[in-house]
Amino acid sequence: MSARGAVDVRESVDAITDALLTASRLLVAIASRSIAENDDTLTIAQFRTLVILSTRGPVNLATLASLLDVQPSTTGRMVERLVAAGLIDRRPHPESRRELVVDLTERGRHVVGAVTAERRRLLADIVATMPEDERDGLVRALTAFTRAGGEPAVGHGGDFLV
Repeated sequence: MSARGAVDVRESVDAITDALLTASRLLVAIASRSIAENDDTLTIAQFRTLVILSTRGPVNLATLASLLDVQPSTTGRMVERLVAAGLIDRRPHPESRRELVVDLTERGRHVVGAVTAERRRLLADIVATMPEDERDGLVRALTAFTRAGGEPAVGHGGDFLV
């Protein structure tokens, strides 16, 4: 590759990175707003925990910590708060009394559904203002980006990991 080609690639990566940083600010704002509209005491990290439990079902604390990519002690404190809020249940593991399993309560499922519906509405409002000829390109680019990042695809009506 020529020196100019290397510069072009670097400039392209920089431009894409800048655009993604700008988009991520918007997405975080939408995430925060959709959560606050439904439960103003819930943090983004706590909501992400609820979404993981919604999509994965009951998990032990070590697995949850791994899925959240945080220390088990951090997960333990978060679980305590979510149990106190009535959003998740904690119970002994059916095969090992030394482990605990956490799962969503009905209230937790309701919060995930309501927040996700609000987030979809807010995103759809923004997409509706985009020129139609740019929408397909956005879908292709975001699909490639999330695939490269290892994020599972979400179908219509699916949950969003935050």
